[in-house]
Amino acid sequence: MIWVMVSAVMPSPENSYALILAGGSGTRFWPLSRDRKPKQLLDLFGSGTLLEQAIGRLEGLVPTENILILTNEKQVDAVRETASMLPAENIFAEPAKRDTAPAVALGIGLVAERNPDAVMVVLPADQMIEDRDSFQAVMADALETAEKSGGMMTISIKPTWPCPSYGYIETGEKAVIEGLEVSHEPHEVKCFREKPSPELAETFLKQGGFSWNAGMFVWSVAAVTAQLEKHTPELGAFVGELRESSDIKATVAERFPELTPISIDYALMEKADRVLTIEATFDWDDVGSWISVAKYLDEYGDGNRSNTELTELDSQNNIVFNARPESRVTLLGVDDLIVVQTGDALLIANRHQADGIKKLSGLLPKELL
Repeated sequence: MIWVMVSAVMPSPENSYALILAGGSGTRFWPLSRDRKPKQLLDLFGSGTLLEQAIGRLEGLVPTENILILTNEKQVDAVRETASMLPAENIFAEPAKRDTAPAVALGIGLVAERNPDAVMVVLPADQMIEDRDSFQAVMADALETAEKSGGMMTISIKPTWPCPSYGYIETGEKAVIEGLEVSHEPHEVKCFREKPSPELAETFLKQGGFSWNAGMFVWSVAAVTAQLEKHTPELGAFVGELRESSDIKATVAERFPELTPISIDYALMEKADRVLTIEATFDWDDVGSWISVAKYLDEYGDGNRSNTELTELDSQNNIVFNARPESRVTLLGVDDLIVVQTGDALLIANRHQADGIKKLSGLLPKELL
């Protein structure tokens, strides 16, 4: 097979863009998170919100004026307040919930309208990454690889355990790309694998050559538009409409709610002519539950974790998050609990049912959502 090469010039800063996806329902971290304040808008670790951290990691890699954020109508005001360092016109609210592929297509169209020569990264707003230097090094190499290969790039994560909650990427041979000189070598992607059973995840790790799909993508606007037009014509046409629109807001309001809900993996990545991956060398955590948060909290006694001072006796492996600093949480003779206290709600849950907290949203009164 012969690959068609595109421009062999490293994207200049003015051609580098970032799209941050900052939606979400705010159910996994209830009662701290709510519909209008999901995980990415929480300061879980005393180091700023996850959205602020996502923007900060791009400093020096992508010009501030080239960072765009997509959110939803419920959260747009809070996002604008949090991301006040960005131009107001760089923050967009989707008019309807349509999954990740229409959202990403909207972002591509917004970038294409500004700069058809752009190379862009697509990032979730709610991931924990502390090694900024390594993150930027990987992303710089991914931008150059995307520019020189014309392929769809994804950033993969080396698995640390057979997690059944993540999608997996099966990697192939080292990619051959003329004129590419990078520190983080890209590999061809054989295929994407959906969230496996625990047994299949174990097999993936034993077999080797599998990585977690982190939902981070890099591509040139020209290349991704061509792939959307070929494999998902509805979204390709939508990008074209945005690029040529004289009134972006009106076009989005009219067309976006009509788009078919579908994930970006199904719509594009599993169909694209060429998909490449670079395995991350930086730390990564999707902070998917209170169990994940606990790793970053202080330890008290026998495995208890808390964000504030905790008094405990004969208690083990509890997670406490107290958003009321004027109050004190004390534990006596209890194990394996999640205790979250806010101004208007108290959660007490079995830590082994952390993934089920989102189910409470259907049982709660609206004022607590």
